Amino acid sequence: MLSDPPLSDVLERLERAEQLKLNGAHQEALVILEELLLEDPENVSALEEIADNELSLGRFDRAETAARRAILLDAESYTGHYILGFLHSRGEDWTSASTSLRKANALKPNNAEILRCLGWALFSGGQRAQGIVTLERALNLDAESTLVLCDLGVAYLQAQNFPKAKTLFLHALNLEPNNQRAQECLQAVERLAKLAQDIKPREKARK
Repeated sequence: MLSDPPLSDVLERLERAEQLKLNGAHQEALVILEELLLEDPENVSALEEIADNELSLGRFDRAETAARRAILLDAESYTGHYILGFLHSRGEDWTSASTSLRKANALKPNNAEILRCLGWALFSGGQRAQGIVTLERALNLDAESTLVLCDLGVAYLQAQNFPKAKTLFLHALNLEPNNQRAQECLQAVERLAKLAQDIKPREKARK
């Protein structure tokens, strides 16, 4: 009967998988993580990392399966709840997304990425004011995240706060000049702001 590998060995392999993931070598990371899971099917950390790597590879069903398994083994797996929330958002199931992301936020407060996803889910689900406040909190935690800047910019754009939206997209482009989303959104802001200015004189003329 094989004995369990020592904890130091497990941690070292998890760390190696994490480095591979950060370097974009998701498939190589998964080889290590799946070996760990074969040795210990209840390794929650390995399941969380598998879910995260599968998400990055766009294999959403596999990511969901691993995330749900992690939560089943540990109800306080904030990574599992976050990944489920992200996947619900991707499917535009804003109610389920908000529920999962609130759980992740409760377990891991002050995490900019969790707050970004929660803010977007709330805003998209109709809770606009709460969504914007949550996205602002995410920005306070990570002022140089172009993802947060763009999500918050789009929220302000939809709320027709064009000056605020423009400032956010310009900041994103200052950080990443080739950010296509920020470029397209900035163009949309300028078009809509001009349209709004053109409409005002016509409305006054009618009065």
